[in-house]
Amino acid sequence: MKYVALTISISFLFMSCLQEKEEISSQTEYTSTKYEALVSLFTKWRSFENPPQVNGVPDYSRSGFEKRQPQFNTLKAELLAIDTTSWFVSQQVDWVIVWAEMNGYDFNYRVLRPWERDPAFYKSVWSYKSDVPAHEGPTHHGTTELWTYSYPLSESERTRLIQDLKVIPGLNKQAMKNLTGNAKDLWIAGIRDIKEQSMVLKKFKEKEELKADKEIVAVINQAITSTDNFVLWLKEQSSFKTGPSGIGKENYTWYLQNVHLVPLTWEDEVMILKRELARAWTSLKLEEHKNRDLPALEDANSPEAYQKLADAAANSLISFLNEQEIVTVKPYFEPALREHLGEYVPREKRNFFVIGEHYDPRPLYSHFYHWFELARMEFEPHKSEIRRGPLLYNIFDSRNEGTATAVEEIFMEAGLYNDSPRAREIVYIMIAQRAARGLGSLYAHANEMTMEEAGGLHSEYTPRGWMKTEKELLIFEQHLYLRQPGYGTSYITGKYLLENAMAAYAKLLEQEEKPFILKDFFDTLNSIGNIPISLGHWEMTGSNENLELIIESK
Repeated sequence: MKYVALTISISFLFMSCLQEKEEISSQTEYTSTKYEALVSLFTKWRSFENPPQVNGVPDYSRSGFEKRQPQFNTLKAELLAIDTTSWFVSQQVDWVIVWAEMNGYDFNYRVLRPWERDPAFYKSVWSYKSDVPAHEGPTHHGTTELWTYSYPLSESERTRLIQDLKVIPGLNKQAMKNLTGNAKDLWIAGIRDIKEQSMVLKKFKEKEELKADKEIVAVINQAITSTDNFVLWLKEQSSFKTGPSGIGKENYTWYLQNVHLVPLTWEDEVMILKRELARAWTSLKLEEHKNRDLPALEDANSPEAYQKLADAAANSLISFLNEQEIVTVKPYFEPALREHLGEYVPREKRNFFVIGEHYDPRPLYSHFYHWFELARMEFEPHKSEIRRGPLLYNIFDSRNEGTATAVEEIFMEAGLYNDSPRAREIVYIMIAQRAARGLGSLYAHANEMTMEEAGGLHSEYTPRGWMKTEKELLIFEQHLYLRQPGYGTSYITGKYLLENAMAAYAKLLEQEEKPFILKDFFDTLNSIGNIPISLGHWEMTGSNENLELIIESK
């Protein structure tokens, strides 16, 4: 499909609609029409976004941000001065990505302020890799990623580990100065994250490969002591926290549109999630009726049974994608999937996703499209430097979470469960759960519900009581979505936007009297990268209608 440059520069449209206050003299100094200027600016921007260090620790102090604000204004002015009129659509898309990231920084500085309101922002230790391009939710710049280390440690890796761990005491000390906010739910739930960090460090210290290394053990002990003291301080302060944690409808809508590039409002998302929740429940009941004479699915009841089930499910999914020409199956697909097949869990310990996984893993493995995308970033990095790595501020959520959710139903409708009709029921249960949890997160951000009340909605409207079996998942999800506006709804609204993109793509082909080929659609989507669906829509169709909706709402 041929891309054509728009006759009106999208950057100038944003400039007029946003009524930026930068001085014309500053713009003139940086004016450029070359794409290379954007790439150069992107490098400067990413360098700026990583805060300077004070005593080896990233600086999140209020004075530090205020000191850096003039530099941010200069970078924003430089971006707005770039004339993209003659650029290809793909290049204009890159401009919008940088614009959205800068808006994310601005929003964090003005409104979200996780370094002041959100104790979980200071979680430093991560023992697992996220299934999306970067950690979900606001995360500081000095994390210790335990999952990146292999043992025995090389000398360079040993040095890196020690340096990573040494950040923790200083950052915890800074946190106790920076955390001046009054967001009660974020504060209380955040204590849980920091307590968990202490437990992870204590377990990590017992690794056989580390126990004899006195220096590493000493550094870990310092991190543990510091973390435990931080937890005590958070608990002492918690009784004084009385304020709301949501950012409010107006801020939520601004963030959706200007940062995550979702052409919707808070009210739009409520309507979409309510509709999807009702549709999922209705479709589930129709499936149950259609399948009423079929035997019920039986869950795996032993490690051996689960292993056999998981292996068959992985084979089935990969074969289906390849043989039914759903997407070009790359050599890295199956290895990426097989690293995450899960393991047997006794019935009394299963959470929502594990329950379904023990009946038929394919609905969840479809969502594991995530791992194909992460492998693609590794093995086929995008040619655009701006898209090559994770976008900041979880801007990728509508694309990654939306696609992973959409393909659950797309693969189903394309015939994945022709051999097991009752597995379709699991797909609708998963859609209902995501709609319910997203709806709860919307009300929490509007401060119409507490986090606990949002969790209640999430739990009560998930079919078959599958969210009532294990409370940790419920707390984790609602806490994350309160920390990261727009993330809890991105599964369903991203699915909605992807379906809109597919429809527009198909309609365009029909107008050109060309056939719609599903594999071409997914291959094109994959080639565009992990960017918001609204931008993928623009590249695939040449229409920037979603961005125009954002502009018109200003």
